[in-house]
Amino acid sequence: MDTKPFLDAAREAAQSAAAIINHYYRGQLDIERKADSSPVTIADVEAEKAIRSLLTSRFPDHGFYGEETGRSRDDSDYLWLVDPIDGTKSFIRHYPFFSTQIALMHAGRMVVGVSSAPAFEELAWAALGEGAWLDGERIQVSNVDALSRATVSTGNIGTLARSDRWSRWGRIVSSVDRVRGYGDFYHYHLLASGRIDIVVESDVNILDIAALSLIVEEAGGRFTDLDGAAVGLDTTSVLASNGLLHPAVQAAL
Repeated sequence: MDTKPFLDAAREAAQSAAAIINHYYRGQLDIERKADSSPVTIADVEAEKAIRSLLTSRFPDHGFYGEETGRSRDDSDYLWLVDPIDGTKSFIRHYPFFSTQIALMHAGRMVVGVSSAPAFEELAWAALGEGAWLDGERIQVSNVDALSRATVSTGNIGTLARSDRWSRWGRIVSSVDRVRGYGDFYHYHLLASGRIDIVVESDVNILDIAALSLIVEEAGGRFTDLDGAAVGLDTTSVLASNGLLHPAVQAAL
């Protein structure tokens, strides 16, 4: 498969979204609440419309699944997965841990992923079999092979805290070198570029992580749910690592 047209379009769409997001960032925005009580702003909606317009005009036979505008063309083998502002709560409170996530899935497998962080001025991307990149530099996960030397980062872990895995998670925390909570896109960028070693989250959806899963894997890492299953449309948890540490963390949990 020639993924270059898809990757080029995804990067272009991310840049269009970044211009819209930067226009509204730090401004006074009206905030609405969706059915699940999560916030949405005009920036989310306009950014997704820009992304959707570009991708559907280039690839009219592809499906599209967006956080704000829903899903279309379920009959296609190609499905774009888009979260225009992953981290809207961060965006509206004016701290920079938000991003635009764009991925393309073909026949159930991620083939393109773009993660754009406008406030950080970072752009990460990957294409299946082509490696992972951050701001034009090829990236690779770390070679840390012992939990005692590892840095782990967590994001949303409410479900983990309410489960019988919580005490097991505590044993991991006590055995690693450092624990951080970078969250959202950022700890996956750090993982893929070898600066941390493990990410654990228990409350996500596929639009949050689709692009990031490919970026981590193309950087040489491993990305599953907490049970070790491959990422799919129904994924709600994450265990991501440099690969070397994956068996130990999964077994511990």
